[in-house]
Amino acid sequence: MTDTASPSSLPIPPRGRLTPGKPLSELTWLRVGGPAEWLFQPADEADLAQFLAALPGEVPVFPMGVGSNLIVRDGGLRGVTIRLGRGFNAVRVEGERVIAGAAALDAQVARRAAEAGRDLTFLRTIPGAIGGAVRMNAGCYGTYVADRLESVRAVTRAGEAVTLQAADLGLAYRRSELPEGWVIVEATFRAPEGEPEALERRMAEQVARRDATQPTKERSAGSTFRNPSGHSSTGEADDTHDLKAWRVIEEAGMRGARLGGAQMSPMHANFLVNTGGATAADLEGLGERVRKRVYETQGLQLEWEIMRVGEPVPDNTGKQAT
Repeated sequence: MTDTASPSSLPIPPRGRLTPGKPLSELTWLRVGGPAEWLFQPADEADLAQFLAALPGEVPVFPMGVGSNLIVRDGGLRGVTIRLGRGFNAVRVEGERVIAGAAALDAQVARRAAEAGRDLTFLRTIPGAIGGAVRMNAGCYGTYVADRLESVRAVTRAGEAVTLQAADLGLAYRRSELPEGWVIVEATFRAPEGEPEALERRMAEQVARRDATQPTKERSAGSTFRNPSGHSSTGEADDTHDLKAWRVIEEAGMRGARLGGAQMSPMHANFLVNTGGATAADLEGLGERVRKRVYETQGLQLEWEIMRVGEPVPDNTGKQAT
């Protein structure tokens, strides 16, 4: 980024926090990654809009949630990384609608809805925050964001506040068509009615099931690869072609495989974990070796579900997967 494009030279300084060289390893669940050239934490939506409107158009913008589904490469991120905080995490219930700020944790939204007798229980075990859940059309136990989402508020790269209907987002299996650099600030869901106690029991059962089958105590980023199967536009699996990523990884002999401090979890073959001291290159490199092995043994192309962003650094370690 050139000096003329530096956020520090904006005509109107933002009210939020603008930090140069912020280590992003502190902000991702995998605890890896280089620094953000600039990290911006806006005070509120107006501050965000004003900042983006004044930011030179050539400066790249990356909206980052809580880092639960993310590998930031070791060379870090150029431009401005935007992370929403307390001004964007409110949750309110208005009749059948649940309105959640983009920084509200998925589990928090599920619990708040349940207290009000509204069923968004599918969000309870999804790691991360609402902004990321919408962007990735997250889902669990047969229900996806696309099934419940009504609309979102977002701020465009040019600083314009817009409201988009769910249909405008092009939601598909683990995908959306939100334009690059746009920042989701709020989402509105239509939630079916339910008995609060029954909803709480269901969520408790989901958490117990998750903890029994997934390495929830490890440093991971959730599912590493998308299931290599047919899916509807809302993410529903086509049972006639229903393959699971964990199964094809296991059949390729890559359960428990290691590269440096990275490992495919012995507990769940589709979970990539930092066992301690892993670099982003270890994690991404192991994932790529898994993809190669699955293709060699089964002719299947696994697609990453974890987002990988930023600049790599040269790797001259010669590490080998085991």
